Amino acid sequence: MVSAPRWLAALTTALGLPENKGQIMYQLASVDANGNPHVRTVGHRGFVEPEGSPNLPLLMSATDIRTPKVAQLLANSTVEIVWWLSGSMEQFRLSGVVRLVPPPEAQLPSPITKVSSLAIDKLDAQGFEWEKKRVEAYDGQPPFLRAGFARPPPGNIIESYDIGKSWPGAVPKFADAQNEEEKHAYERGLHSFALMYIEPVEVDWIQLKERPNRRTKFIRKGEDWAEYIAVP
Repeated sequence: MVSAPRWLAALTTALGLPENKGQIMYQLASVDANGNPHVRTVGHRGFVEPEGSPNLPLLMSATDIRTPKVAQLLANSTVEIVWWLSGSMEQFRLSGVVRLVPPPEAQLPSPITKVSSLAIDKLDAQGFEWEKKRVEAYDGQPPFLRAGFARPPPGNIIESYDIGKSWPGAVPKFADAQNEEEKHAYERGLHSFALMYIEPVEVDWIQLKERPNRRTKFIRKGEDWAEYIAVP
């Protein structure tokens, strides 16, 4: 019987520690079509796994479809995450591939090519409802986060900071909208909201509170995870 990799148990345990409360942001690095590196901070949105395959976890995050990272990820789906948990002094570095799930009607900078990898392929074969999950994730956000997707495109140049005062500070769910303006804001945000699924194939875990410090590497080989003790 397959089981979840030990790195996932370590990560979920670390996230549950009081000293790490709220530390759900990590750095996501990628390389664009020209080989230039890019890194940005994104929020963790949970874990997903194919049915019957706890050994093949994916991390879920979100992005605005209008950001430059979308073109970068479409050009090269290989990514790396660095997640530093300061309370327990642990670092998780996860390398793998990402699948972008944009709105069905999105105008993308280049055609989307489905990433083929073990966990993602299994989810496809099981009929995973990518679009349903995208809408659920959008609706599951606090109103102030939904508002961020209803603004003008991120990175656009504006004349002053005061222009931001005209943007909605909160966007309710569609069913809770009080007027047409709130409904339109909800729909604008939904049309900009995309999910990212990161499938790790290698994980590097460092524990700096341990004396001596500990470093463990996990490398996926087929559906199994090999584990190695390494020099910190």
